[in-house]
Amino acid sequence: MLPYLVGAIIVVGLPTLYIAVRYREYRKFLAGAFFVSSGMQFYFYLANIPIPLVWTDAVQSPQLSAVRGAIHFVLFLVCLYFGWVFRGQPATQAGA
Repeated sequence: MLPYLVGAIIVVGLPTLYIAVRYREYRKFLAGAFFVSSGMQFYFYLANIPIPLVWTDAVQSPQLSAVRGAIHFVLFLVCLYFGWVFRGQPATQAGA
């Protein structure tokens, strides 16, 4: 199972990271997605709801939901800052 998860992270995660670094609008979208995800994960933790993983016999514990919620909240803050607040350095013109 672990090789499949690592492969999925590489196949899906690396292109997502590339697009997030290049495009500000994508970071804005990710900020919203991470906000909703962190809220749902914290809800699952507070309500003590175990989450079954699709097509497996594995179950995500509420404690893992709390950890995922905290990670997603930090990612929300990072994407919020770089998507909405931070403007970056203006490009300088060559020869000016």
